[in-house]
Amino acid sequence: MPATVIVGAQWGDEGKGKIVDLLAQDSDVVCRYQGGPNAGHTIIAEGETFKIRQIPSGVVAGKTCVIGAGCVVDPEVFLGEVDDLESRGYTTSDVHLSGEAHLIMPWHVAIDGASERRLGKLQIGTTKRGIGPCYADKAMRLGIRAQDLLDAKILRQKIETALAEKNLWLERVYGVEPLELEELAARLERCAERIRPFIADTSLLVDRALKEGKSVLLEGAQGTLLDLDHGTYPFVTSSSTVAANAATGVGIGPNRIDRVLGVTKAYVTRVGEGPFPTEIEGSDQQRVRELGGEFGTVTGRERRCGWLDLVALRYAVRLNGITSLALTKLDVLSHFAEIPVCTRYRLPDGTELNEFPAHQSDFHHARPVYETLPGWEEPLDDELPAAARAYVEFVERELEVDVSLIGTGAERERVVAR
Repeated sequence: MPATVIVGAQWGDEGKGKIVDLLAQDSDVVCRYQGGPNAGHTIIAEGETFKIRQIPSGVVAGKTCVIGAGCVVDPEVFLGEVDDLESRGYTTSDVHLSGEAHLIMPWHVAIDGASERRLGKLQIGTTKRGIGPCYADKAMRLGIRAQDLLDAKILRQKIETALAEKNLWLERVYGVEPLELEELAARLERCAERIRPFIADTSLLVDRALKEGKSVLLEGAQGTLLDLDHGTYPFVTSSSTVAANAATGVGIGPNRIDRVLGVTKAYVTRVGEGPFPTEIEGSDQQRVRELGGEFGTVTGRERRCGWLDLVALRYAVRLNGITSLALTKLDVLSHFAEIPVCTRYRLPDGTELNEFPAHQSDFHHARPVYETLPGWEEPLDDELPAAARAYVEFVERELEVDVSLIGTGAERERVVAR
């Protein structure tokens, strides 16, 4: 049985939650392999809307859910999701948190917000949820992990050691109030008491599931172009979002992965700062935003909207080894008589590129070269209009990858399988 990676092929917000929820119906285990509560997955199932930030999307389908070692976890956000799901009749008894996952602490959130304010016009556009500072502490070997919650004495010692340094930063560098040790330690111990039953050896859990022939889905939190190494640096997230990191983030060998499903919108969006070659100019941007409901799941921020960028998508196919694509929100384009699609970039010296620029300065100055395809201007159902089929087939030819799923609406059922 396959281990399948579901990876965002753009800047995130591609509709991965819906696709994971759909495929989870026929899967046994759903794992989150990177990221934290800065990325939300929206699922609409049986008339209910779920905005999930920390727990894998498979929880709505009642599947075994794993939060892997590559994730960072805010204890209070995690418990808030547990309480919300339980109050709505969805069990979290089969949710498992890797003891190696790092915890987002209150000082991470404080430093994240203070750092962005200090950067001013140079800010990255983070969600100020503490993700970057938490991953930084992980790399510095100063982090607090989920397994530290198992021992109250160890947890207290680690909080005390970390806070002695972090309060200096908060006070002297960022000019904000320090955090108080006793209140913070008591608050985290209350969280620890509830989280301890969720902590498990998730690497072993997933390995055993695969050996037993179970079907495993591995979901990422953000998209390819936000990858720390391969994304549009510095306007990226703080972890590796690409499919290869699914194995590392969950704790299995790369040879256990059978296929990689890339998720892309039929257009493209991004949140925050950074270059965006196909960003739509004029009133059509607001029109796409409203039709697509392009507002952040976690922050509510307006997403910047652009026409489909096949140069960036071709890059995502290469980086992830994508074996097929899910094309979401095709219905949003039903309201346009003509639809531009970017097939190449033009640089200031007139050079045209089919492939994503290797240097960030070239990407900053790249301008899109469009081919304009006819629209269909009618609602979508299981039988796509001829122009909508032609749009999908154009994407397939340009990328040399099959589009296996097409999203035609927000609900779980509004997907066409090809």
